[in-house]
Amino acid sequence: MSINEENIEETIFLKVTKEEGRIDKYLASELDDMSRSKIQLLIEEENILVNDEPTKANYKVQPNDKIGIFIPEAELIDVQPENIPLDILYEDSDLAIINKPQGMVVHPGAGHNDGTLVHALLYHIDDLSGINGKIRPGIVHRLDKDTSGILVIAKNDEAHVHLSKQLQDRSMKRKYWTLVHGVLSHNHGTIDAPIGRDPKNRQEFTVITGGKEAVSHFRVLERFKDYSLLEVSLETGRTHQIRVHLKYINHPVAGDETYGPKKTLAGKGQFLHAHTLEFIHPQTNQPMKFEAPVPEVFEDTLEQLRRESNY
Repeated sequence: MSINEENIEETIFLKVTKEEGRIDKYLASELDDMSRSKIQLLIEEENILVNDEPTKANYKVQPNDKIGIFIPEAELIDVQPENIPLDILYEDSDLAIINKPQGMVVHPGAGHNDGTLVHALLYHIDDLSGINGKIRPGIVHRLDKDTSGILVIAKNDEAHVHLSKQLQDRSMKRKYWTLVHGVLSHNHGTIDAPIGRDPKNRQEFTVITGGKEAVSHFRVLERFKDYSLLEVSLETGRTHQIRVHLKYINHPVAGDETYGPKKTLAGKGQFLHAHTLEFIHPQTNQPMKFEAPVPEVFEDTLEQLRRESNY
C-alpha cells in the first residue's frame, strides 16, 4: 500500500528486533512525544504500516517487522508570522541561535495555535529549513515551554541534516543550569537511568526498566541553605530528561510543577535554563560555542538565596 505523501508532515521508520506485544503499546513506549490514543488514531486512518500493509492496534509485533509511521500535517493550524520579540544571539546564512524565553512554546500544537517560537521565527527570519514540515520549520531540537535558553535553528535543509546528525551522534554539547531542592554532597556525578512513559500517567515520564537509555552528567556550581545550583550536561536527549533524572536522585528541579514538590521557589515555572551550546558549523566545519545568561527571575532568585545563606 502507498501513502499520499503530499500531506505528510513527518515520517518515522522502525525495525523490530524482538517480539514486543501490541503495536499500539510498543509504539507508545518508543515514541516519546506520541500518546497511545494518537497512535491508535493513526492506525485507524491507515497511517501506520507494518511491512507496507495497514495494521490493527492489537497486532502483535514480530521480529524483523518494518514499521512506518506517517504523521499528517495538522490541517487546522495555519501558521502565520507574528511580530513577537525574539532574542537572536547569532545568525548567518545557515543557522540562527535563539535565546528562548521561559513560557514560550517552541512549535504549534494542540492548544498552541499562536504565540509560539515558530510564529516568531517566521516573522524575524526569512529562510527556514523545511525538513520538519510547515508546523516546525527550522526546528532542530526543542525545549519545554517553561525551560529557557539556547536553541539552534536551521535555515536550510543541508544545515538541518548536519545539525541533526550531531545531535544523534552526541557530538553536539548541551549544558543546562538548574536550581534543585536540597544540598548535594557530591561535587559531580552521572545519572545513567533509562526513561520511558510513566505507566500510571501517560503524560509524564519516569525512570523505568525497559525505557530508553538516558545519561546526564552534573556538577555543583553553588550550594545554598536548602538548594543547589547545578550544571547538567546531556549525553542523550530524552523528553523531560533532566527533570526526571533529578527527581530520581531526590533533588527535583525547583519550580517544577510536574516532577517537583509544591512547596518551592517562587518563579515562572521550573528553574531550568539551557545555558551553553557547542557544535560544528555545518558549512565552515568550525567549532561554535554560545552561552546565554539565565533569565532575570533566575538571577534574582540566586541573589536572594546567597543572602539567605550568609545569615
